[in-house]
Amino acid sequence: MAAAQPVRPGIDFSAFRDPKLARELINRIHELVGNRIINLMEVCGTHTVSIGRYGFRSIMPTGLKLLSGPGCPVCVTANRDIDHAIALSNMDGAIITTFGDMMRVPGSTTSLAAQKAAGRDIRIVYSPLDALDIAEQNPERPVIFMGVGFETTTPTIAAAILEADARGLQNFSVYCAHKTTPPALRAISNDPETTIDGFILPGHVATITGLALFGFLVDEFETPGVVTGFEPVDILQGICMLVQMIVENRPAIDNAYRRGVNADGNLVARQLVEQVFEPCDTTWRGLGPIADSGLSIRPEFARFDAGTRYDVPIEPTVEPRGCRCGDVLRGAIAPSGCPLFGHACTPEHPVGPCMVSSEGSCAAYFRYHG
Repeated sequence: MAAAQPVRPGIDFSAFRDPKLARELINRIHELVGNRIINLMEVCGTHTVSIGRYGFRSIMPTGLKLLSGPGCPVCVTANRDIDHAIALSNMDGAIITTFGDMMRVPGSTTSLAAQKAAGRDIRIVYSPLDALDIAEQNPERPVIFMGVGFETTTPTIAAAILEADARGLQNFSVYCAHKTTPPALRAISNDPETTIDGFILPGHVATITGLALFGFLVDEFETPGVVTGFEPVDILQGICMLVQMIVENRPAIDNAYRRGVNADGNLVARQLVEQVFEPCDTTWRGLGPIADSGLSIRPEFARFDAGTRYDVPIEPTVEPRGCRCGDVLRGAIAPSGCPLFGHACTPEHPVGPCMVSSEGSCAAYFRYHG
């Protein structure tokens, strides 16, 4: 859901796409890896797409594996949350607003796109503030925003709730399926079936969180992490820094994206989130329930919580048969390891969310690897 790194005035991005510098970094990575087996995981949907687009998996040393983790917020949204949103769309007069990527994600038996085709009022918005305008224009109808995203998205949703409060909107609410990144990385690090030697940390998330929240990777697991940008040289530099730390056995959390991320992150954005939300347990697709990895609306703003405000019947949750999206999200298999990949499951006819989202591991793998 995060956009590609924008080109800002005053920054010459040609250096971050310099073929000569890229070749030097690739050669250095090969020298460092040698005959070692090293598994690196990226946990950002934009990194997933960029690594595929630039063909980095095919030019890495044989022993260096680039695994995709739970970096796509659409992909990690549990079936139960999709089913709940679908149930809300069945309410009389309800207007569901959502980011476009959520429309085609299959729930247990249907999707928001199918609900819209069947006559439900479901609208794609580009900002939660758009949903406020819809609520003002339809004061007699419940308007619900499907709140999905990581630390980069939640400040805007918090701002929308505060704005709804200021406007006195009685018909606006948010279905909260927000998630926070560090608890998922801890869950992956504790997974006995997954061996991760280093994390390519998400640049967009780190603009909000800063670096300190990732320190537990070193303190608890002796696993390094490097916050990385999105241009070719950015990613290669991040990989090179990680491999060097692994080879030299000196794990640390470092920043290879200093033009976009400072060590302290965005304090104002974090304070906004803390004003409106509080940590809660939530379920991730592929990782299961993780303590304190979600965000729920604080009691003083409970009237804006669609999940508790509306009592709707939710169908029994059924996971798609044969889909191994969960195993892909925790790095246990590559997308090609799923028996449905490229056969029953394609971008045109997705079975699981990893093939739906533009940032999904399976969609990126299908597009760039075939």
